[in-house]
Amino acid sequence: MKRFFPHPYLSVLMVVIWLLLVNDFRWGSLVFGMILAVLIPALIAPYWPRSGALRAPMRCLSYCGMVIGDIVVANIEVARIVLFKPRAELKPAWIVIPLELRSPEAIAMLSGTITLTPGTVSCDLSECGHALLVHCLHAPDPDSVVTEIKTRYEARLKEIFT
Repeated sequence: MKRFFPHPYLSVLMVVIWLLLVNDFRWGSLVFGMILAVLIPALIAPYWPRSGALRAPMRCLSYCGMVIGDIVVANIEVARIVLFKPRAELKPAWIVIPLELRSPEAIAMLSGTITLTPGTVSCDLSECGHALLVHCLHAPDPDSVVTEIKTRYEARLKEIFT
């Protein structure tokens, strides 16, 4: 089974994306999408150093739901800051987040989560991969930002990835 589907999640995602791109459900489109979903991952499998191991794939859904909720809340907070807070009161900061995550997939997911959340941008990963540089629009207490990212996101990602 692993020979035909070296990356099963990628294969399913490719079929769904193909059907969305075609924008019209036809049986031929579904079959062609399935052929692509078998061929492309099989062809690129040798170039993937190792597949990321998901220990709890169903927790990804709850993680995504939490991130979507955080994005909505952060949008409101950033709008409030931009519209009503005087520039002199803003306290932007560069913050270094020490990482316990070692999986490149988990680190990429954490970095993407931080960037998707308005008001924060992940800018750089240390050469050794043990720290992430983040810019915050308004961070009066940088230590609380580090604590929030580590407890809210990194801890959950450690549960999802091995």
